[in-house]
Amino acid sequence: MAWSLFPEELAELGCPGSALETFRRLHRPWTWKDGAPDLGSGIRRWLEGVADLTLPRIVEGLGSSDGSTKLALELGDGKRIEAVHMPRKVRNPRVTYCISSQVGCAMGCTFCATGSMGILRNLQPGEIVGQVLALMAGLGPQRGHELTLVFMGMGEPLHNLDHLHRAIRLMCHPMGLGLGKGRITVSTSGLVSGIEKLAKLEPRPLLALSLNATTDEARSRTMPVNRVWNLARLRRALDDWGLRRGEKLTFEYVLIAGENDTEADAQRLADWLGDLRTGHNLNLIPLNEHAASSFREPGEDGVQRFSDWLKARGCFVTVRRSRGRDVQGACGQLVKEKG
Repeated sequence: MAWSLFPEELAELGCPGSALETFRRLHRPWTWKDGAPDLGSGIRRWLEGVADLTLPRIVEGLGSSDGSTKLALELGDGKRIEAVHMPRKVRNPRVTYCISSQVGCAMGCTFCATGSMGILRNLQPGEIVGQVLALMAGLGPQRGHELTLVFMGMGEPLHNLDHLHRAIRLMCHPMGLGLGKGRITVSTSGLVSGIEKLAKLEPRPLLALSLNATTDEARSRTMPVNRVWNLARLRRALDDWGLRRGEKLTFEYVLIAGENDTEADAQRLADWLGDLRTGHNLNLIPLNEHAASSFREPGEDGVQRFSDWLKARGCFVTVRRSRGRDVQGACGQLVKEKG
């Protein structure tokens, strides 16, 4: 795909004129005309002869009452993925995209709707980049510096690490979107082999870990990845990550009524975090219910009680109210097998 090629690769393919300028025009939607890159007829004809210029196509958009929009995008082979566009009203307005890395997911987490699909295929680097470009062209923002990306959509990002990281490199290119690596977060269910490999790559995005249980028995029951890499092995991978100055990890804990919400769970969670309990973000996420799972969200009192237990043990806790819940666009609710 044209969106997966670096300037030097465009040059090697025989790009007429400046390959760097062609890359810039491809990767900056704010320079496009009528929803497509303004390339000039000669370069467009050449590019169509050596690469695919098809973008993922937005085929459905469901607006939430909280201002976010859940989007279905159709890929070149007709398969569909989902993404969420989330504007934030802050002093310097930004938009966060929750984007996908796979069609479906192989990890099989029992509380997640995407896991019920199984894995259909990986997204190619150009499809990952194209997903972002299509959202920017369709809904904004107008510049890369206004954008934050979280790989928390469909798929296990580290299960598709080679394609994922090429896409990150493309989006961080200064002649393209120019994203800073600190504005990209990759969330994993605990794929230790991927964590260890990502730790050594540049640019290295921020890391988020979906934890969701405090014993190996409970975590293996809801997250099959734990049967391969248990909690102790996962904690060693974080020790080996090699935190850099100012870098923070994010921990995601989906709170499920009657499953992982006791005071004993809070104590074990704080113990497992150890020295990471302060200075890093522990996001407490009340379960977002969906038809593919029988699990239930905890009541408001239960969420507050669990949060208080963690804070009393020195944890830095934020209760995250997932956006897009009313349109099934919240954490764990994305599923799109066919049109």
